[in-house]
Amino acid sequence: MSFRKLVLLASAGSAALLLGALAFQYLGGFAPCKMCFWQRYPHIAAIGIGALALALNNRALAWLGALAALSTAAIGLYHSGVERKFWAGPSSCTGNGDGIGSLSGSDLLSTDGPVGLVMCDDIAWQMLGVTMANLNMVLSLVLALIWIAAARRG
Repeated sequence: MSFRKLVLLASAGSAALLLGALAFQYLGGFAPCKMCFWQRYPHIAAIGIGALALALNNRALAWLGALAALSTAAIGLYHSGVERKFWAGPSSCTGNGDGIGSLSGSDLLSTDGPVGLVMCDDIAWQMLGVTMANLNMVLSLVLALIWIAAARRG
């Protein structure tokens, strides 16, 4: 497969994962947590890198695309571990939340606080034990391999 086709495939893969995440959010009603957003940013970067690589016909940029895909895969791995309680996640979106243990009962029951806080260590959706973070991790690793194949075309 040519450099251009591989870059298009990798960029389209990131776009598809972003669209899937948005569909889960806006059509499925699954609000993303903080770490879900973190996983989206490298996909946005990969799409931009792909556009630049195609416009400049620059194979070196494909290595940056691979790095972006590996970054979101790493975040997906971290998020997967947090979901499964293998390790602690950010205190602002896991377990006790950010200082929630020090709140009084009336503070906890108050409706004046932030609405819709999504905890990173709660699994919002899964199919056959596979979560959205798991899917992002695996599919992003596949995208990284495609980016690497594009970078090696010469």
